[in-house]
Amino acid sequence: MEEVAAVRRAALAAVDDVEPDRLHERIDARLDDASLAPGVLTLVSAGATSDPPVDLADGVADRAAGVQLIYEGLSLTRQLARDDPWVSGDRDTADLDILIADILVSRGFYLLARTEAADAAVAVVRSFGHDQTVRQTTDDESLDTALETDILELAVVAGVTAAGIRPTPTLREYATELAVDGLPSNADLLGEEVADALRARAGAEQPTGDGTEAAADH
Repeated sequence: MEEVAAVRRAALAAVDDVEPDRLHERIDARLDDASLAPGVLTLVSAGATSDPPVDLADGVADRAAGVQLIYEGLSLTRQLARDDPWVSGDRDTADLDILIADILVSRGFYLLARTEAADAAVAVVRSFGHDQTVRQTTDDESLDTALETDILELAVVAGVTAAGIRPTPTLREYATELAVDGLPSNADLLGEEVADALRARAGAEQPTGDGTEAAADH
């Protein structure tokens, strides 16, 4: 479970300077209770497609933390939109939580800003905003898991690009399939089956030795 610990450490380090203490404590508590699947998949993707294996201390853990923080911030935003605590709950806590959500997303963006996954991170947030708007106006429950689908795709993009691999359409599709029932467990993601599947799909449609480029990503 080295990957799980690495994601947690990097995510906590990214928000270590948040003040005041009350705000920082709530962020820490949320990360302690969180599923770390998005960050773990980032590291698994990097490890499965790199040769030699990537060093977790060499910036890859920061990519994983970036993906994780974006997910936590958007997930909290989704929860607030569903519960609407400003109407029937604790308004002060709700105000604090929306600030926490903003901090988490912004810190996640900061960690991914200078990586090849930056554009994919922006796309996740834009898609989330669109989906939430549609969800509120249509009650389309199929959109409830859209965030998990998008965030696991971002995780794979952030991971394989750390290994110098361009994310193929088949690789992206596999990532979305992992979220068909919500976020998978850390144990499932750390199994050899996932690593083998990522490795196989990352090798498809890559540039050939003569410089011929594969089909463009979508």
